[in-house]
Amino acid sequence: MPELKNFVAVDWRSGKDRIYFFFKDTNTYSRFNIGDNEVPADYPGPVPGSWDTLNDITNLRFGFTTTGIPRASVFFDDRDILWLFSYQDTTPMVTWYNQDTDKVMACQRVEDSMWHRLLPYFDRIIGGTWWCQNVKVDSFRFILNDGTFLSLNLNGKIRHDTINQNNWRGLSPYKHRFITMAQNDHDSEVELLYIFLTNNEYVTYDMSRGRTLGPRKVDEGTWPGLLRG
Repeated sequence: MPELKNFVAVDWRSGKDRIYFFFKDTNTYSRFNIGDNEVPADYPGPVPGSWDTLNDITNLRFGFTTTGIPRASVFFDDRDILWLFSYQDTTPMVTWYNQDTDKVMACQRVEDSMWHRLLPYFDRIIGGTWWCQNVKVDSFRFILNDGTFLSLNLNGKIRHDTINQNNWRGLSPYKHRFITMAQNDHDSEVELLYIFLTNNEYVTYDMSRGRTLGPRKVDEGTWPGLLRG
């Protein structure tokens, strides 16, 4: 069985809900259709030529999607932006990818971006997720590879804490096995966070109820087509 190890998962909100998987060792990607519960037969495919001007994901660190951020006014637009964080040489960068147009909007240094508070933790972050969506307060959580996590409020506050039973119930036994993660908001009543682990396993964190389910094996029964070479 192929081993999933050096990859990044990201959520997709424009149109049908999906999760994309970027395989850094081969510069390829796969698309998991949440509604169909499968990776279509023509994946994986090459990143070059498929993602506008984004051609090389070998230095990709993590990514996640927002809708209507940054907010220009109280009548904010509904653009779905995939934020892709990577290194350019030794410089942390963030690429704005517009999911609605399938185009790269911008690429800037993290220190010059709205995400600049992440910079001290950048090379330890394995994934981020939009935790609370509100016109006044948008909060995010980022999981690090050392058993800790960040809580970020876009109004300016950031906290760094250890993962424990009180803040991530049931997740701490796996905190040193994290590889990447992606959110599934397909069901408006239940928001799930898939956290992928070493040894081809994953856990599901139920954000709505605050509990961890799993671990389970990544195979044809749980993620059909994802292990296809």
